[in-house]
Amino acid sequence: MTNDGGKDNFLKLIESNKKIIFKICNSYCRNNAEREDLAQEIIYNLWRSGESFKKDYKFSTWMYRVALNVAISFYRKENKRQTTPLNEHVFNIEDSIGASAESEENINLLQKFINDLKELDRALMILYLEEKSYIEIADILGISETNVATRISRCKEKLKQKFLQHNN
Repeated sequence: MTNDGGKDNFLKLIESNKKIIFKICNSYCRNNAEREDLAQEIIYNLWRSGESFKKDYKFSTWMYRVALNVAISFYRKENKRQTTPLNEHVFNIEDSIGASAESEENINLLQKFINDLKELDRALMILYLEEKSYIEIADILGISETNVATRISRCKEKLKQKFLQHNN
């Protein structure tokens, strides 16, 4: 970052992509203090690894990759389970005026089931629910596009089975 306008340029990039940090922090942390710590750790790592950013790629893709790697490491280090409910800040799910209690319950169940996934699968589902393309997800997570498709399919099947078990 220091070669391309220094601190001001870095701060502008962070500001214009801050939703990425919020989504990841909300998905990996239970409380505000943990989210703040993780956000600081992500920003620090983005600054520190700024030299590795290649201008051929979108900044947001690179940012997702760094942020998810930091979040997974943070999660493992803390060895805590996340119970943050899904809301409009995590996945931009809009509440409809006539939303039923059943629909709300299903969203909460989906969030709980996603939280039970392994770290990489959880990151994969976050990006999938963000409607990122398989190519973007592959770039962010550093896995092949085929692996993305396979893992998403398996995660969907796991989530479907958990819903079926819950409803029986």
